[in-house]
Amino acid sequence: MAEENESIRVEIYDECYKLRGSDPVYIQRLAEIVDAKMRAIAQHTSTVDPLRVAVLAALNLADDYHQLKRKYEGIGNDLGRALDSALDEILSSECRSQERRIG
Repeated sequence: MAEENESIRVEIYDECYKLRGSDPVYIQRLAEIVDAKMRAIAQHTSTVDPLRVAVLAALNLADDYHQLKRKYEGIGNDLGRALDSALDEILSSECRSQERRIG
């Protein structure tokens, strides 16, 4: 059975939004992250246009996401290579062990 979507009221950059989702606590946390990012950008830029601040925040969050994704893909690739190497070593060791028993 699918979880029922709950309605939650969040405030982002002094604007209220009514959102729906299965985890209100998670939605609230995401709204807090967006709000904090928008406020940080507004402090460091000369723009006062909320739409422009929102676009800059979205680009900044997309950059954060992309960098983390690349980092974890790299870690996954490194782990895959390490696992392949370990399996090759185990198989080679098994083959040598069997050759000694047979030979």
